[in-house]
Amino acid sequence: MTIVARRRFGRRVALDRDGVATYTGAARSTVNHWHRHRHTTGFPAAFTDETGREWFWLDDVRTFHTAHRAAKLAVLTEIDRSGDPWELVGSGTAAKIMRYSSYRNLPDELLDCPDATEELPSGRVRRRWHRRTVWAIADARTGRQSTGRTPGTTTGPRKAHPYADDPRLATAIALLDAARAEGRDSRGLGVELATRLGVTERTAQRLLAVAREVDPIAG
Repeated sequence: MTIVARRRFGRRVALDRDGVATYTGAARSTVNHWHRHRHTTGFPAAFTDETGREWFWLDDVRTFHTAHRAAKLAVLTEIDRSGDPWELVGSGTAAKIMRYSSYRNLPDELLDCPDATEELPSGRVRRRWHRRTVWAIADARTGRQSTGRTPGTTTGPRKAHPYADDPRLATAIALLDAARAEGRDSRGLGVELATRLGVTERTAQRLLAVAREVDPIAG
């Protein structure tokens, strides 16, 4: 069993590779890629302790990850922010707002949080969302801090992220805390959470990603 670890050296905290993966929410293979190509990715160099174990300074990882997310954000296509923020739209329009080619590409965060539903004669459920909800979820996926409104309009406060008031988030945080306490890595947690909540594994992974942002490894 791989132990996700951090260690304090004097006043500074360091993480091992699994700790970096947990802190950033990235896969272990992604961390390996960042480190292997650090001359182009900007990922911090490792150092070793007296036993030869590899570590990365947490503050360096934090600086790298902030810059990495900003760089990804810079190349993203802008979403469509036109229209009344309180207008209810269907899946087709929501896909266009998020610049997806098909409603089939809509993320689970949106599909799981409709503002209105309508049961059709066929038994299917039609989901509808306020435009501001679509904007907020699109922003949460990219790390943008949207006001959730168009210029000149006023609205109430929006959620900090799409699962802000979702009780399932508490289960995700508890699962992460339990895994850390038991020395478990993050592999398999998505399946475990999906089974506990009765949701798709993709939704479980989204909940875990938000949980890591809400309750990251303490620095």
